[in-house]
Amino acid sequence: MSDWASAFWRAETPYLLGATLLLALLLYRCLPGGRATLRHTLAFFALMLVLQALGAVFALRQQPAVARGLHEAALLGGGVVLIRLAGLAGFRVLLPALRLPTPGILEDIVVIGAYLLWGMVRLSWAGVELSSLVATSAVITAVIAFAMQDTLGNILGGLALQLDDSLEIGDWVRQGEVSGRVVEIHWRYTAVLTRSGERVVIPNAQLMKGQFTVIGDPLSGPVAWRRSIGFNIDYAVPPSQVIAAAERALADAEIANVSRERPCSCVLLAFEPGSAHYALRYWLTDPEHDDATDSAVRAHLLATVQRNGWRLAVPDQSVHLVQEGQAHREAVWQRELQRRLKALAGIELFASLDEAERQQLAERLVHAPFARGDVMTRQGAAAHWLYIIANGEADVFWEAPGGERQHLTRLPAGSIFGEMGLMTGAPRSATVVAATDVECYRLDKAGFEGILHARQAIAEHMAHILAQRQQQNEAMKDAFRKAHGAGEPAAHHAAILQHIREFFGLH
Repeated sequence: MSDWASAFWRAETPYLLGATLLLALLLYRCLPGGRATLRHTLAFFALMLVLQALGAVFALRQQPAVARGLHEAALLGGGVVLIRLAGLAGFRVLLPALRLPTPGILEDIVVIGAYLLWGMVRLSWAGVELSSLVATSAVITAVIAFAMQDTLGNILGGLALQLDDSLEIGDWVRQGEVSGRVVEIHWRYTAVLTRSGERVVIPNAQLMKGQFTVIGDPLSGPVAWRRSIGFNIDYAVPPSQVIAAAERALADAEIANVSRERPCSCVLLAFEPGSAHYALRYWLTDPEHDDATDSAVRAHLLATVQRNGWRLAVPDQSVHLVQEGQAHREAVWQRELQRRLKALAGIELFASLDEAERQQLAERLVHAPFARGDVMTRQGAAAHWLYIIANGEADVFWEAPGGERQHLTRLPAGSIFGEMGLMTGAPRSATVVAATDVECYRLDKAGFEGILHARQAIAEHMAHILAQRQQQNEAMKDAFRKAHGAGEPAAHHAAILQHIREFFGLH
């Protein structure tokens, strides 16, 4: 047994075994995510120890050639294990601790180079003539390189991509018709996951030879990708009004994935037959949701155009084949009028109006749609009209003096807001934001003034209702500010009635 132990335990064995165990313990403690690799490496090292033991057996049987071959194989494999463990310790523990991140492909190159160097050293120590081996290898290498030039091009392309940081895992790229997030960068190819869930494999040589676009620059902060939404408006509308309305609508709207730090812009791009071509530009913060965000921006833009009474221009050469007669237009108007009367029917503020007055009021309503996230009215603004919500819901927020934004309530379909501005000219007391796509009707001062002058007694009834609503609003606000209590309803009623008389010029 002692003879076998002496044959097994060579001079280099304790150093090899000690270094392996030391590096393995270090990696086990410092690299929890690499324990599977560590187990495989140690299994290979155990196999090398088995070869060393077999070599000792053949040495005792007086077969020195076999024993020497097994010993050299075990020693070569043990060196490979040490190089692998040292590479893991250096590139995955030491360099990250020193805050020196390196691409994974560099680790592979260094480790493979060390393998080749170690193999050549062992062959040289074993008595192999390296000069003849190198000459023969050069010819073989040339033949292989010629036969595998495409594969080698992909490998060198992957090396270049990682070493010069052209691409990183997580980057959004566009190459030809492929657009998506980089999920893998290998020696031969780069994998891109598209928005459709498709994993596209692009050869690295193709990326190096052609042009590809990296969306956003991680070095300059959060990813931001400028998008452009085109639309056409008739020349009758001044460009300054179109640009201001589009920019204000997007700046006020609360749309997911639209950057709040980088302002949007609207520009007049071209003069086209029959219309002016505009582009609304905004910054997208998540490239994965490009189509959905573009759709939301278009919805807000369309609602803004409709609220201003404009229309999106169509090409002059389009031919409308539908001929609408007077009877058809009258039928369409009657259907719309019935919808307006239905919207007015459940509103307490107009309960004292008779049928003719309600009909007159319905004819003066203006259609005003809003997209989800639109600011329908802002606290402190002066606007002499009210809104009737026909479809959808809206959130009411009160901005406290300290700047804190408090949610007061949600208005369902059939609700109204802005009545104090219509009846008294008072500035908006709260901010209203569309919680869904909202279809509204707007009533301004001119649309109600004739009715109120004809029947001034209506002002008394409306002042009472407005006083109650103001009392309710103040009670909700007091829950947040607690600075003063709500006044008496009678005091509110008298003050509001006086404001109505002054605003409409009633005597």
